[in-house]
Amino acid sequence: MSPTLILIILIIFFPVLLWKTFGHAGHPGWKSVVPIYNYYIWLQIINKPLWWFVFLVMPFINAFMVMLMVVETLKCYKIHSLGQQALAVVFPVVYLPWLGLKKEKDYTVPANRVRIKKTALREWVDAIIFAVIAASIIRIFMIEAYTIPTSSMEKSLLVGDFLFVSKLSYGPKVPNTPIAFPFVHHTLPLTESTKSYVEWIKLPYYRFPGPSKVKNNDVVVFNYPDGDTVALKVQNQSYYALVRDYTRNRVWTDKANFGDIVARPVDKRENYIKRCLAIPGDTLQIIDQVVHINGKPADVPELAQFKYIVRTDGTRINPMALDKLDITEEIGMAGPEEYLITLTSAAADKLKGFINVKEVKKIIQPAGFWQPYIFPFDSAYPWNVDNFGPLVIPKAGVTVEINHRNIVLYERIIKNYELNDLEIQGNTILINGKPATSYTFKMDYYWMMGDNRHNSADSRFWGFVPQDHIVGKAVFVWLSLDNRKPLFGGKIRVNKLFRTIN
Repeated sequence: MSPTLILIILIIFFPVLLWKTFGHAGHPGWKSVVPIYNYYIWLQIINKPLWWFVFLVMPFINAFMVMLMVVETLKCYKIHSLGQQALAVVFPVVYLPWLGLKKEKDYTVPANRVRIKKTALREWVDAIIFAVIAASIIRIFMIEAYTIPTSSMEKSLLVGDFLFVSKLSYGPKVPNTPIAFPFVHHTLPLTESTKSYVEWIKLPYYRFPGPSKVKNNDVVVFNYPDGDTVALKVQNQSYYALVRDYTRNRVWTDKANFGDIVARPVDKRENYIKRCLAIPGDTLQIIDQVVHINGKPADVPELAQFKYIVRTDGTRINPMALDKLDITEEIGMAGPEEYLITLTSAAADKLKGFINVKEVKKIIQPAGFWQPYIFPFDSAYPWNVDNFGPLVIPKAGVTVEINHRNIVLYERIIKNYELNDLEIQGNTILINGKPATSYTFKMDYYWMMGDNRHNSADSRFWGFVPQDHIVGKAVFVWLSLDNRKPLFGGKIRVNKLFRTIN
């Protein structure tokens, strides 16, 4: 039986814990067992309006409503202590039956209750607790606000965009670390490295059913796969890239440059946002910057950007003219007459029309030219940012042959994501101590890339994104700020407000 079905059953029959309380209120106890009707009677007992039913049928919000109803029930027994109410909410399976058995003499119908005047402090505490619990449920399971810190998705999404991410779209996942400081990610405010969560309670990965699955070209927020280990002084770089560049010994011992090395659970890794180019089972190949999925060229986002060499007649390009092209990336110089500029296709076409511009040419790394920092970091696969693959994206239940050559493609999946012991002894591969020539994937995987193709740390640099790292779908930008401009000088990008994300 799935955890979702178990949870639904628990919520439906939760009022059975109030069998005795139903009796104290003048209702037969058996009514606490009848689905839906039991909540109707419970609302009558605590004297709450029937419109509460609207929230009781809303997934995840209903859990919060049940907490409120438990607190209201305690008030019928003259229990107003914050500690007692918290105890009942956290341990209802024990507390509510005990309440019905031991507190019958204290029961009072809501109409006859003596209203307890709360102190100002208690009013504030109650309000804060109410707001924190409600907001946390919405943030964890339904929708969360994010901001775009880097230019990897320009121009589709801009640095300074504030957006909403739907966690319901693909089904919200249960937090791996449920006990954490609210509204922060992995580090406590005003500290550099103090964890905002505790790890002595860890929950396994589980995702509630959602209305859809990740599709090609969806803009997705996910936990950074390479972020399971972090060098605290260089958090903007992959720990594994640092180890490849400087050796593991130096990264772990050179505290002055790299700081402490910490491990993070999946839900506390950095949040990244990219476009999903390939889904499980797809074959991906990049040929001269054109992404091919299953042998066919994929749609290129309208505002995708690439780096160009712009050669002039020796005169300088008018900065005001460049500003009209909405160039946001830093402009470099490749020579006295050559600029390095990141452009959309439309901007490149306009630039070709400038009188002093002689050539506008895309920078494309040739096929066969190996960039060692490109996944899978092995010369047997001489791939680069512009020519990559072909590569089949792993799919749950699919079995692949593994050997000493291709194990570099799947090593991290087998060890880090699917938690097997992996050893390579010469040409022999041992998985959990046994020789293996094939492997069956337990999870689905995805291939993510930024729309700013030459300035995006994406799957080309660290590989596959596991299903358990998917957070949600980016759906709506509600605010856009240009941090290069003053507050009353165009800081708010009015034409970029309230737009959907495609």
